[in-house]
Amino acid sequence: MKALRAAIVRLFGFLQSDRRERDLADELDAHLQLHVDDNLRAGMSPEEARRIALLKLGGLEQTKEHYRERSTVPVIEHTLQDVRFALRQLIKSPGFAVTSIVMLALGSGSALAIFGFVDAALLRPLPYREPARLVNVTESTPQIPRANLSYFDYLDWKRMNTVFSSLDVHHGRRYALTTAGGTELVPGARVSDGFFRTLGVAPAIGRDFRAGEDLPGAPPTVILSHSAWLVRFGGRNDVVGQPVVLDGVARTIIGVLPESFHFALRGRVDFWTPIDPTGLCEKRRSCHNLTGVARLKDGASPDAAFAEMRTIAANLERAYPDSNRSQGASVLPLSEVIIGPAKPVLFLLLAGAALLLAIACVNVAGLLIVRSETRRRELAVRSALGASNARLVWQFVTEAVVLVGLGSAFGLVVARLSMTALSGLIPDDMLARLPYFKNLGLTANTVAIAALLALGATIVLSLAPLPRLLTGSVRDGLTEGGRGGGSRTWRRLGFKLVVVELATAVVLLSAAGLLGKSLYRLLNASLGFQPDHLSTVYVTGPASIRGNNDRAVAFAQGAIERVRRLPGVESVGLVSVLPVSFNGNTTWIRFVGRPYNGEHNEVNEREISAGFFETLRAKLIRGRFFSDADGPGQPLVTIINQTFARKYFPGEDPIGKRIGNTDLAPQSIQEIVGVVDDIREGSLDSEIWPAIYHPFPQDPDGAFALVARTAQDDGSMLPSVVAALREVDQGVGTIGEATMSDRISDSPVAYLQRSSTVLVAGFAAAALLLGVIGLYGVIDYSVSQRTRELGVRLAMGAQRRTVYRMILREAGNLAFVGVAIGLAGSVGAGALMRGLLIDTAPWDVTTLTGVAAVLGVAALLASFLPARRAASVDPIEALRSE
Repeated sequence: MKALRAAIVRLFGFLQSDRRERDLADELDAHLQLHVDDNLRAGMSPEEARRIALLKLGGLEQTKEHYRERSTVPVIEHTLQDVRFALRQLIKSPGFAVTSIVMLALGSGSALAIFGFVDAALLRPLPYREPARLVNVTESTPQIPRANLSYFDYLDWKRMNTVFSSLDVHHGRRYALTTAGGTELVPGARVSDGFFRTLGVAPAIGRDFRAGEDLPGAPPTVILSHSAWLVRFGGRNDVVGQPVVLDGVARTIIGVLPESFHFALRGRVDFWTPIDPTGLCEKRRSCHNLTGVARLKDGASPDAAFAEMRTIAANLERAYPDSNRSQGASVLPLSEVIIGPAKPVLFLLLAGAALLLAIACVNVAGLLIVRSETRRRELAVRSALGASNARLVWQFVTEAVVLVGLGSAFGLVVARLSMTALSGLIPDDMLARLPYFKNLGLTANTVAIAALLALGATIVLSLAPLPRLLTGSVRDGLTEGGRGGGSRTWRRLGFKLVVVELATAVVLLSAAGLLGKSLYRLLNASLGFQPDHLSTVYVTGPASIRGNNDRAVAFAQGAIERVRRLPGVESVGLVSVLPVSFNGNTTWIRFVGRPYNGEHNEVNEREISAGFFETLRAKLIRGRFFSDADGPGQPLVTIINQTFARKYFPGEDPIGKRIGNTDLAPQSIQEIVGVVDDIREGSLDSEIWPAIYHPFPQDPDGAFALVARTAQDDGSMLPSVVAALREVDQGVGTIGEATMSDRISDSPVAYLQRSSTVLVAGFAAAALLLGVIGLYGVIDYSVSQRTRELGVRLAMGAQRRTVYRMILREAGNLAFVGVAIGLAGSVGAGALMRGLLIDTAPWDVTTLTGVAAVLGVAALLASFLPARRAASVDPIEALRSE
């Protein structure tokens, strides 16, 4: 018990340090006085008596320290003393403290904010049961690596495979929701009956689809998303069993999905319905509109599944040579397909944030170097009084811990605010495709990384003063002679740190420049039409026109005429798929009069109205555009794009040539009547595919996209366009109202490219600022340490312009070395981010030259003030002060 009590007293004795110190001082004074009295009685003088008493006692401070070590835990005691001392030092130097803490907070905060996105996308598991066993299953063609499945191929794949415990499919579509206020287009999806069971997700309310509810004759049912349940049905618990009318069909609500559920591949989905196997596409093996998701059996791997599905696809190709020629398979982990497009951007931003944090640490280390140099006399005194190198090192480690601790604490605040701000900049439509970025915050992973970053920064900042302490030159601070050599050592170290800062800044600036140039070329890519002043909206006609071509044509013509009469509208056109959307909705064609060996000539297929090309202001290369005469009952005609003409009619005139389906069925034969300039149908970064355009009246549909060219602001016209469409029929549904310019600017590829450019540019600007500050600091410190030398030079007749050149040359050499190293690193970094660059080489000479020039100018500006101060030195005052 005595030993335990002694240990407790030693451990917590420091909590009563003030009273203990007073008691110790009183006891030592009394003990010392006894020795002094004995010496006085022995005939010594008072001074001699006290000196001999102190020697016998072993020194007051030494005795106090020995007593403290016996009564407390020395490490804890010293640490608390060092922490208090470090805080006092920071309070005494508020400029240094605030600058260092702000740099560390911004550096660590930006790194943690970007890591929060990486954590949400790459580290957290998908919200499904055993998500690692889920795979994305599609077909594959030479032109499309991940092509949609056909319904019959899906059934065969499901029946013939041995690697999946389940295989289901999904398909996105827009539904016309009938409400009391009219018809509204809403996002939906069709799935096979086991889709949610494959994912391992159960409805929060109600039930899942039962086996067989995706077969003909099954009662029409629907499952609601959590948001649709809240917004459209008020979150009522009695919603199960209620009817909802979609596309004119009354469906019974059977369940509501959990709030946490999302399926990024489909984006926002309000209504989930079973697949309809009686649809036109589902009746043909050659029609591909489905995407598969499967759960691997225990022990099965994605590679093994891919090998088996490739074998099954080859067997189906032999069994159905017409529809399945060159139809392979693709099996990839579901997480890779969902998150894959965001990976390069996230890693790029994380690398940029890490570089910014590195620059911040280097800059703070430089500040510590300069600050420790100003404290050399303090260190020399402490060393002379008996402080060991280890004790001095521990003091600097403690100061670094305090500094990094404060910076990291503020960094967590910066990270949280940055996550909220950055996630708020993601458009809602984009966020539906990136649902893992919702509700970002500080997670256990983020806090753990913050601790690791703090540890790394502490090590870096603790090491900065060590060379001075370990070289044994601290005691030189008590003499004048030690100044020059130590200063030169510190100057050389400061120069190296500045070179690292400048090189890192060059890498970030170059990355931002390359991304900016890539973004410019992306947004200025050739579209084949004029996107300005185009208002667009997706339209679904009333249920009464479905399945009736004559009514569909009449409705479409009525919509065109009504919108065309709006003030400010110049022309109107219809199209089945808007430009700059995607390469898809393809068809296979065959040429009349040419040999055919069963090959698949796959091309984009679009249905357009007579005035569509004129509305886009697309260029006619040869032949003619469609007219109102190209209607139902007239000979089938088609227009092709230039890529089609170059690929299939090289060196010949395609006008008058005929094409059809792979069977050359008489009802499919069309005559080519025109060639139009290439219109970019796919995304901005995709290639131009061959495309054919059919007259809408010859292949009508109840759903289409309307495009109106306006003489005034296209955005302000959108409400009028929607109102005009509803005047045609109250059953009209609309969705996705936007200008063409906004569609292009806010497209996924443009958004990712723009956000990457802006964030990396922000990191680069901060890095440039920190680099310039670092250069200014080291040159200014160099000038302050060379005051005597400069005074001697000037006293001996040196011209002030010579001093200017000397200082500017010193800064220029540092900038040159930093820029040279940075440019070499920039080429390597550009090669790593090649996949993000569009029509831009990683070694783009213009960009790299511009970055070098910007940094060179910034270096000269940063060194001008120190050079001016150096040239203004008064020789007499400089020599006198020394």
